[in-house]
Amino acid sequence: MPAMMRRRVDRLGRIALQAAYDAHVDAPDAPVIFASRYGDLGRSVELLTQLARPEPLSPTSFSLSVHNAIGALYSIARGDTSAYGAIAAGEETVEAAFTEACGLLSDGVPRVMVVVYDEPVPAPWEHFSRDVAFPHAWACLLSASTGADAIHLDCADAPATSPEAADLPADLRALRFLVSGASRWEHATGGRRWRWARNA
Repeated sequence: MPAMMRRRVDRLGRIALQAAYDAHVDAPDAPVIFASRYGDLGRSVELLTQLARPEPLSPTSFSLSVHNAIGALYSIARGDTSAYGAIAAGEETVEAAFTEACGLLSDGVPRVMVVVYDEPVPAPWEHFSRDVAFPHAWACLLSASTGADAIHLDCADAPATSPEAADLPADLRALRFLVSGASRWEHATGGRRWRWARNA
């Protein structure tokens, strides 16, 4: 990414972009789905603080505070005119991103890249999400498959439950399933149970 553009990006954007560049490498252009529960919420806190004082808003911070800003910068830097999207679906963000990717694949797109990224929620909103304890990002290229490496994802209604005690945020538990070779992983949240299965 050109240095002038890179300087505008905060920590969360930098790790998301690094994951995207590492996954894309020399692969052909493909639609990209950027998925984050809250995106660069720190910029929103900064802008709201400036409004409350009142102080003039930074046009750069304002333009980069929208949820699709990181994807837009990536597209511009690569000169890539493929479709880009931004997904935010709370605890189910990673499943929403993969569902969107599957829709694109079923429409005949040969591959889709999914970029998942998050960081701890800043004050004063940290009580909304305490399970993301550190900044992280990962990305993968998906293609349609019916072979031995196929991953299946479905969802069923389930009784509402208390949040699962977990060692990692949901998106990193999904990544662990993808790279571990495990046959199944289930993610229960709210009134739904997402079922990830390999070779089902």
